[in-house]
Amino acid sequence: MSYFTLFISALVSATLLPGSSEVLLGFLVSQSNTWFTLWLVATVGNVLGSCINYVLGWQVLRFKDKRWFPVNDTQLVQAKARFKRYGKWSLLAAWMPIIGDPLTVFAGVFRLQFGWFLILTTIGKAARYAMVIWFALRAVELSMPI
Repeated sequence: MSYFTLFISALVSATLLPGSSEVLLGFLVSQSNTWFTLWLVATVGNVLGSCINYVLGWQVLRFKDKRWFPVNDTQLVQAKARFKRYGKWSLLAAWMPIIGDPLTVFAGVFRLQFGWFLILTTIGKAARYAMVIWFALRAVELSMPI
């Protein structure tokens, strides 16, 4: 049950919906010794959530001429220039709060090759969860509450 809960939490946390899987992961690590499996489940869930964002981004431009579309042409041009400036490597920061989710959407909007998207997003998110686990394990070693 906890693996499924972690998977769903990580998946939702990677979409544009609010969520925080790090707290749950830290708690689960402090309660068990299956840290590798927890890391894998959280990473896969979070990357899958980012893939949802990518697909949404890929499809979103179909609606750009609608009145309700939240971004105008000028904003799209600016976003494309920023994304192009920092390039695909910016996806290594897709794990970051606030900017990470839009990065994964923009990767879809601007049609970044999916292979690059998947590799770079996975590296960043896997590294983030590894750090969360490392801190949680250190806290357990020090007998500090998480």
